[in-house]
Amino acid sequence: MRLSSIFAILGTFFLAFVLCLFAARFSVQVIEEGSRNAVRDTLDERGMTWTEVDADGLQVFLAGTAPSEATRFRALSIAGSVVESARIIDQMLVADSADIAPPRFSVEILSNDSGLSLIGLIPAATDRDKLIADVAENAPGKEVTDLLETADYPRPDTWEDALGYAVGILERMPRTKISVEARRVSVVAMADSDEHKRNLETQLARRVPDGVRLSLDISAPRPVITPFTLRYLLEDGEGSFDACAADTEAAKDRILAAAGQAGLQQKAQCTLALGVPSPQWGRAAELAIGALGELGGGSVTFSDADIALVAAEGTDEKLYDTVIGRLETSLPDVFALKAVLPKPKDAAEEAPPEFVATLSPEGLVQIRGRVESAQAREMVDSFAKAKFSSDVVSTTARVAENLPADWTVRVLTGLEALAYLSNGAVTVGPDDITVSGLTGQEAASAEISAMFAAKLGEAAEFDIDVAYREELDPVASKPTPEECEARIADVQAENKITFEPGETDVDANGAEIMDRIAEILKACGEIRMEIQGHTDSQGREVMNQQLSQARAQSVLNELRNRRVLTSAIRAKGYGESDPIADNDSEEGREANRRIEFRVIRPEPIEEEQTTLEALEEEGLNETDAADGDAEQESGTDEQN
Repeated sequence: MRLSSIFAILGTFFLAFVLCLFAARFSVQVIEEGSRNAVRDTLDERGMTWTEVDADGLQVFLAGTAPSEATRFRALSIAGSVVESARIIDQMLVADSADIAPPRFSVEILSNDSGLSLIGLIPAATDRDKLIADVAENAPGKEVTDLLETADYPRPDTWEDALGYAVGILERMPRTKISVEARRVSVVAMADSDEHKRNLETQLARRVPDGVRLSLDISAPRPVITPFTLRYLLEDGEGSFDACAADTEAAKDRILAAAGQAGLQQKAQCTLALGVPSPQWGRAAELAIGALGELGGGSVTFSDADIALVAAEGTDEKLYDTVIGRLETSLPDVFALKAVLPKPKDAAEEAPPEFVATLSPEGLVQIRGRVESAQAREMVDSFAKAKFSSDVVSTTARVAENLPADWTVRVLTGLEALAYLSNGAVTVGPDDITVSGLTGQEAASAEISAMFAAKLGEAAEFDIDVAYREELDPVASKPTPEECEARIADVQAENKITFEPGETDVDANGAEIMDRIAEILKACGEIRMEIQGHTDSQGREVMNQQLSQARAQSVLNELRNRRVLTSAIRAKGYGESDPIADNDSEEGREANRRIEFRVIRPEPIEEEQTTLEALEEEGLNETDAADGDAEQESGTDEQN
């Protein structure tokens, strides 16, 4: 073979080798670039922008500092979904745990008849055993299920206060859900009644610790009214409700709107309740009140599906016939109307029989007038003593003849109505019953009206003039914490709490003023208050502080001895740090040696806007902007 042929063959092989080498290197670069770009793009899409991606042949290297171990593992999993897991080389680091923000500590307390559960995350510094013991003490007889987790992070400043406050709620609310955070306590519960709800809200609001916000969601069940009652009166063009009940908000709005057109001038309450005889209740009440407005006066009473409309004396008979006829044909089928047009009374007619019972502000009950028989008088006297008290009832009623057949029933019903009042009177006549006076129950008029309709019939005539007074309400009449502080200050302005020289015990002269302060605090209920001890500047500062602390604690102990609830009251000594007079004179030093009672007022906390509120606000702004654009376009069209 010629030499030239050999060189030609060798040259061909060498050229093929070079071409293969370049092709292999190009393929490797394409694979590296493709793998690197695919993994990096996928991680960026998933929010893993902290990762660094590189490739060497078939191997893919992941580097960077992950915020947590879980995030590092997630990055590996995402990369493994793009290329084979065996090709991934992990070179990532994990951030120091000290740099990670502490978790949000929270506890859910779920309490019901079957037991109590604690769920959430608490700081490791929280005494878990004591927490469980406190919960068991405030919820006696319930099995406590501990589902708490702990984290070794510093506990927030207000965490223990918020947790202790939440545990204390369990004593008052055995069935509740309490959510506890460092700066917020949320309570969801069901009260037995509206009065119970108001009482709970007042008590809980008075004990909120400093720096903690309270969120209450306490609901009361709708009352069941039997019979379902509504009574509306129209006199001299002015309307009023003795009782108002509705089954829905829509029905309530219709009733109040109709009353507004028929002379109602003051704000009225209409109770949402259960027991309505028909879903057409709102429509029927609207028609009946409208008819009364057309007649110009009288009363309309609903007792379930029975309606009694009594026109005012002197109403034009033609107008009466027209209005009543239209009402009868318009009412829903289930309702039955009984309409009455009173006849003018004879002026020379003999005075009708009467029974009167009065209740004085001191609680004394006087009964006079007429009864059917001696047995009836004994029955009335016994009933009154059972309702009020044996030592406050005085009965001077006399036996009379020719009384209506249902006279005794009407008298007993009137006495039952009197029990709703704090003071007032009930007058029973042959045709009607009048109740007037003051009460501390907001719903007294409605309850009396419902009772009359149930016991005397829907056509019974009665007049209720009962006024609610907040000072008679056992819940609303409690003084505010600020009023309590002022009352105690007034008492101390007359006499100071004094101590034996150099001693911490209250002396005999201070015992009397402690009695008066204890009575004020009992009337105020539980309020968050600080008993502050102060001294003059004589002596060492440390000794003065200790003496003031001991004397403040002694005053707190004196209150406990007088059975004052002191769970929300604390004692603190301020020594000579807060003088109110000059310590250079004996008068000034005497003024500085004092005990003060101060209400602890929570500091205002700025509300943080939640994500949902931000989105709602953004949506509202976009809607306003869109409305503005639409108005602008409309204005442009009009101009064109």
